[in-house]
Amino acid sequence: MSLDRHHMLSLHTVLEGLRQGLCEFSGPSRVALVYAKSPDDPLRVVDPQNLLRGHEPRLREYFQDTDQWQAGLPSPEQVAFFDQRHARRMGLAGLVSLGGRARSVAYQMWFTEQHPDLCSPGPTRHWLEFALRQLATCLGREDILALDTVANTLQEMAPHAVHDCIVDERAHALGPDTRLRVFNILSAIIQISKTPEEGAWARGHLAFVEPSRLSRLHYLARLPKAERPRLDNGKHVRKMLQAVERTQRLLVSDGEHIIGMAQGELPAGSLCALFHGRHGMLFLDGNPVCSFSDGAFQSSNRRPNLVTLEEALVEWPLDSDQRSTLFATISRLVATAGEQKYGCALIIDPYTPLLTLSGNGLETPMPLDAEDRLSLASGLAKVDGALHLSAARNQLCGFACLMDGPSFPGEDRSRGARYNSALRFTHSHPELIVVVVSSDRPVSVMQKGVDLSKPPVWPAVPTMLRPPPTLAEWLG
Repeated sequence: MSLDRHHMLSLHTVLEGLRQGLCEFSGPSRVALVYAKSPDDPLRVVDPQNLLRGHEPRLREYFQDTDQWQAGLPSPEQVAFFDQRHARRMGLAGLVSLGGRARSVAYQMWFTEQHPDLCSPGPTRHWLEFALRQLATCLGREDILALDTVANTLQEMAPHAVHDCIVDERAHALGPDTRLRVFNILSAIIQISKTPEEGAWARGHLAFVEPSRLSRLHYLARLPKAERPRLDNGKHVRKMLQAVERTQRLLVSDGEHIIGMAQGELPAGSLCALFHGRHGMLFLDGNPVCSFSDGAFQSSNRRPNLVTLEEALVEWPLDSDQRSTLFATISRLVATAGEQKYGCALIIDPYTPLLTLSGNGLETPMPLDAEDRLSLASGLAKVDGALHLSAARNQLCGFACLMDGPSFPGEDRSRGARYNSALRFTHSHPELIVVVVSSDRPVSVMQKGVDLSKPPVWPAVPTMLRPPPTLAEWLG
């Protein structure tokens, strides 16, 4: 197959538009593609940032040693435009994938990261589906002038991906004949989230229920039809939301108007937006779909990402009960700090006896096995300095502890004093782990003078892709 200039520009444009859009939706993300232009062409691999490295055995089995990737796919001439329903998904750990076939591109399989804090892979899969369509369109007609539009469209796909995910899930649960206009709902959610009322941001539950199922709700109060606020009047809806603020009550909408206030369970197919001030979460039938903040949808569940801490604790001489109890305690302390927006640091000490630290000690170490003690520890974490935790006993041994140590080349001057003090401290005490929570939500896990939670540095995407190798060449 001759890879002409238009072919390479199409690959680069679609891949970069997809990658940049996913970076805004999910944080730093990589994208890769396995494809064949025509049925007689060999499969080729486009992976400029090495997303697929480490998965070679499974890729070899799926694409080279067997015909699994072709099973169930119609022939290209039987496809009207594209078909991704019959393409199998690859079960690669930590990746979201989607494949399909089109008249102009015999086969595509797109891959991207499945981030640990992902609410749902549904919107990301719909984003990959759109990339599949766009590449088929670009390679099917040689229109270079349209490529800029393709890139911009792929970057701005977040509301469309969320919309398509919700519509598909609701159609699967209720059938295709539903009346909720999801685009209007998503637009209203963003508008309300950006509308303060007397200086305060929105809080509370706003539920969207299929009109035919509104009668199933347990209403506390209903509004007369002539006086129901329209959903697109964001200022009025924002005022109404004050009636359910900081409660389990629901402000109920049929997708066009506010119907009233209710409580209890929602019928199947219902959407619910939970506003938490400057951010919020969107649920479908109680399952998270995405979050929203700063006027945009995001994939994050907004929970602290402590995967690196969990992995580091595996190396410590703790039994499974000790490890799980300690991890639950740290998760609770970190989550409380994030919710209340204060910075803190936790020194997790595996030594026996424990290190002697400068700070406020306790006459008797306090077990962190009860709600009132965890709440007290969260309060003490607000005091300048770090909490000192015994890893083996799950106890608080001190607070307002100072972390000091000599300067070393691994410091990050772009971060604050708490962060760099923790780096220095763990560099001087390599067996310790320090968890640092910043007031603006990021969580860092440090050991041996290294931030374990820092995103890896990937190769930069070249301004122009090189001709992609065949799968056989890539596998070596």
